Amino acid sequence: MTGPQFNKLEITGLLLVALMAILQGIYAIYAFADPAAFALLRGTELHVAGDSDWVKIYSSRTLFVALIIGYLLYLKDYRTLKWAAIFGLAMPVTDAVLAYQALAPMQVILKHVATAVYLLVTFYVLHSLAKR
Repeated sequence: MTGPQFNKLEITGLLLVALMAILQGIYAIYAFADPAAFALLRGTELHVAGDSDWVKIYSSRTLFVALIIGYLLYLKDYRTLKWAAIFGLAMPVTDAVLAYQALAPMQVILKHVATAVYLLVTFYVLHSLAKR
């Protein structure tokens, strides 16, 4: 007897969501460990050292997102995950606008756009899985 069988679409969905949860977890740790460097990575900079508290607050919320997404993945709740992916577009769109306003390099802004595209692809895959 073998374990559960996954088709290619389900494997793709699992990988897309797992990568999303892992990346959010890494971002949470990095933002907490080095707020100034993390702010630069995201396309803004801290002008006052005290602003690092706001990045640490971001970190705790990002960790929350990573844990929720990870748990929904564990449950294989594709229907809820697809909505998390589409609603999650608010983050990279806002990040891209903020990075643009901060005169961040174009590669930083494009990274946020790529994240939005990634979320759209993830939504499509999860929507296909949820229809089954």
